[in-house]
Amino acid sequence: QVQLVESGGGLVQAGGSLRLSCAASGRAISSFAMAWFRQAPGKERELGAAISWNGGRTYYVDSVKGRFTISRDNAKNTVYLQMNSLKPEDTAVYYCAGRPYTMATMVSEYEYWGQGTQVTVSS
Repeated sequence: QVQLVESGGGLVQAGGSLRLSCAASGRAISSFAMAWFRQAPGKERELGAAISWNGGRTYYVDSVKGRFTISRDNAKNTVYLQMNSLKPEDTAVYYCAGRPYTMATMVSEYEYWGQGTQVTVSS
């Protein structure tokens, strides 16, 4: 079992930046694909970005491409999401998620989840 804890959320103005962190404990996540999902008020949870076990491959949904960067430091057992040029539509609870080996895009494919961190972007 892996425990995931997100941090770094907060209130920022449009155009600003935040860096989210996901600290894992319980076991190493070096063999896990990891992802950041987000859930806006009244909407379903959706994928924002994913990263392969060794960081060699990343995936971004179109709405965040060029603005968000997912990265990982397996030595620190931590995953990051650098968010730049934030927009009000980025407002959501952001969740860290993990699954063994292979990247995936659906909520149901991930078995390890954090509790989420709130990101609010004002105009």
